[in-house]
Amino acid sequence: MSDQLRAAASPPAEGLAAPYDALLLLSFGGPEGPDDVVPFLENVTRGRGIPRERLKEVGQHYFGFGGVSPINGQNRELLDALRKDFAEHGLDLPVYWGNRNWAPYLTDVMREMAADGRRRIAVLATSAYASYSGCRQYRENLADALATLAEEGVAELPEVDKLRHYFNHPGFVQPMIDGVLAALESLPQEVRAGAHLAFTTHSIPTAAADTSGPVEEHTTGGEGGAYVKQHLDVARVIADAVRAETGTELPWELVYQSRSGAPHIPWLEPDVCDHLEALHGAGAPAVVMVPIGFVSDHMEVLYDLDTEATAKAAELGLPVARSATVGADPRFAAAVRELVLERAAAERGRPVERCALGLLGPSHDLCPVGCCPARAPRPAAAGVDSPYAWKGRA
Repeated sequence: MSDQLRAAASPPAEGLAAPYDALLLLSFGGPEGPDDVVPFLENVTRGRGIPRERLKEVGQHYFGFGGVSPINGQNRELLDALRKDFAEHGLDLPVYWGNRNWAPYLTDVMREMAADGRRRIAVLATSAYASYSGCRQYRENLADALATLAEEGVAELPEVDKLRHYFNHPGFVQPMIDGVLAALESLPQEVRAGAHLAFTTHSIPTAAADTSGPVEEHTTGGEGGAYVKQHLDVARVIADAVRAETGTELPWELVYQSRSGAPHIPWLEPDVCDHLEALHGAGAPAVVMVPIGFVSDHMEVLYDLDTEATAKAAELGLPVARSATVGADPRFAAAVRELVLERAAAERGRPVERCALGLLGPSHDLCPVGCCPARAPRPAAAGVDSPYAWKGRA
């Protein structure tokens, strides 16, 4: 392993979670049966005026898998991994789980946490990068939940801190490096050395990408702001590590998948299927698809890559493999523990060494004003301008 991939030593856990008394795993949610699919999609698209018949068409992706999104099962596995890691390292911190769009709903879980006496909560979102939908929207959901509790007369609202973006934490990156190496090994030997790496992430509107991250990182003209910059940095780290391990420098590119929305609105490109066609036309012998934008193998990975893109590769006669996502890898669970402890130390005013690979360094703890701005002004928790900031913070 290169020196860059050696994580800084994690701090001991004994008593160092203070001021936090709970961790909340905050995720997107997904249907768990055919009857859930359309109501789930109605939750996801609420306010956009999408007809129910159109939602049934979109839901075919889910119906093809029995109406069950794998994301909830994978979150349960991650919960188990976190609780196991915490227990093994003496971190006495209860872990809760809430979703934006399906049960267990965030507001219900926040109500449960308040009833349990939880007063200072660290929040891990299952989205590693900066963007409106991957960060700010989760913060808005937290603010909505807190507002609901306030309306219900909860005497003391919990205070929430969202953990920093972990896209470049060694515990997130190293499992993906191993996944690429394993995917390469699964390709026929005669095409392995010439394989291309297609790093994939969720496409988002170029306007949203350009305003991702803090204001100083915003761009114009579709350059992609912090969202694209962060993905490129992680892709470069993985490609460099694969070269160091194999002795071969493989060509790579960042591509996009899972586009939705009106066709006249520009989204980040190229699409992964278009990219496979271009590589085949250029004579590439094989491709490894690397879903760096996804924490686990949820529906966008299973359908858009394992089904749709893999079918496109078969149609082209292009050998293709897909590398694993991080999921509930023990190294990721350990990374979450490190993120909790480093944030707790920072909140107590203690110095802490933050683990980060690549060129960008560790992300901010507290989202600044203008970071991943909302489509319309809405309160958001866990930010400098949050109406629910910790009372002890200046």
